This record gives sequence, C-alpha cells and structure tokens, in this order.
Amino acid sequence: MTAVVLLEKLKKYIEEHTKDIILSVRTKSSSEEAKERPAEVHKMRLPDKEGETKRIPYILLQFLTGKDEQKEGQSAESECKIRIIVATYSEDGGEGAMDVLNVLTRIRISLLKDGVVGEQFLIKKPLEYIVYPDDTAPYYMGEMLTIWEMPEIEREVKNIW
Repeated sequence: MTAVVLLEKLKKYIEEHTKDIILSVRTKSSSEEAKERPAEVHKMRLPDKEGETKRIPYILLQFLTGKDEQKEGQSAESECKIRIIVATYSEDGGEGAMDVLNVLTRIRISLLKDGVVGEQFLIKKPLEYIVYPDDTAPYYMGEMLTIWEMPEIEREVKNIW
C-alpha cells in the first residue's frame, strides 16, 4: 500500500518482463566476466557510486513525489511518481541508443497491457519516456516517468465533530 511496497513489486515486475533482453556489458580484455546479460534492476540508488558505469546495463527505479488529496465531493486519491532510468553500453552508437529504446518500449507495453502491478498499484496516463540525445558514448541512457494510483488509506479514528 505504500511507495516502498510499490518499488518492491515494480522491481520484480520489471525483472520478469525484461529478463530475456540480453545487453552488452563493458568488460576488461583479460576479464572472464560475461560480455552480455539482462539489465540489473535497482531501487532508489545504485549500490555504490562507481556502479554508475561499472554496473551498466541497469534499470533504476526512483521514487520522485507522492500526493494525497481529496477534492470536495469526490473520494480521496493517492498517487506517486516513479522514474524508471535505463542505462546501456555499446561500442556501436546506434545500437546502444536502440537498446535503451527497446527496454523502455518493453516496459511501456507491459505496463499499459497489464495496467496493474502487485495487484494493487494502477498505472495512470500520461506515460512519458525519452532516450537522452546526449553524446555519452559508449554509455546510453533514457527514462520513463510513471504515475501510480495507490490504494486509499482510510482514517481509523472517527470524526467526533
């Protein structure tokens, strides 16, 4: 029911829906690391500052804002905004940007088709996304801004006036 729960559920949801998108990994020439893998999914921040480039490819879920309101004559509403950042690596500039777009598109289509994550969080429109046009080769980034309808929290104490 909270933004914390939404981030947990959204992490699992995105891992499930992007696990078959295999992306390039920057490796040292002598390294035995895999050269390709699915994107890691993280909540709020990367595990360490150096991870900004070392952990690529990754998807980062960040809580931005939350809002609870009740307009006169209407039921209470609760929503929050979550930013989904996608980072990829590629020696081929065109392919790197396309990888970002591919991941964002997969997430977008899945969210719009299903409409609900974790059986309680509803995606709301508009759903905005962008692939950054910046020249950051061989790293490429983009993001999606999502708005979520949260379950309403009911007051437990009765009004006495």
